[in-house]
Amino acid sequence: MKNLMFDLGGVIMEIERQRAVDALTAIGLGDANEMLGEYGQHGIFLDLELGKVSAEEWREELRRHIQGEVSDEAIDRAFEAFLIGIPVERLRELEALHGEYKIYMLSNTNKVMWEGKIRQEFEKDGHDMGYYFDGIIPSFEVHCYKPDAKIFEEAKERFGIKPEETIFFDDSEANVEAARKLGFGGVHVVDKRPFRDYL
Repeated sequence: MKNLMFDLGGVIMEIERQRAVDALTAIGLGDANEMLGEYGQHGIFLDLELGKVSAEEWREELRRHIQGEVSDEAIDRAFEAFLIGIPVERLRELEALHGEYKIYMLSNTNKVMWEGKIRQEFEKDGHDMGYYFDGIIPSFEVHCYKPDAKIFEEAKERFGIKPEETIFFDDSEANVEAARKLGFGGVHVVDKRPFRDYL
């Protein structure tokens, strides 16, 4: 194996969906629980993760479901409550693995979180996101979304990697199975043990 490819949320970054549901409900989004998916988004949230709408268009659509005035920042912060953070030990583990493997990230994510808390979390040990990875594909940039085979094909082409030389880590069994069908090694991440233990 030459390459390790990681999902972000639930693998590198700790997340908790209910925190975002509660925060969005608190700013007046009454149907937050229905709008925010468990392992995948739908509706306007999916459009944001696929890059089909801008952050501005997404916020305006949410405001149609919110009673009263709410600022852009309040909407963004409520949504970002989904993200707990990246433990520094995880960053250092990626750094150590990077000495032995090419490291990539393939994430279903959106521009609001990407340019906000995600970027900040990667910077908290003195480096930027690019320091840890040889390549990164966020779903909103490529307009496709795991477990769609297209996003894995995009990774193969963009990074110049061979599936049989690559292990993919994800907390969604469906995403791991999609990768395996294309010839990647697949690891279903179910707890916080070090990545080396999975290897």
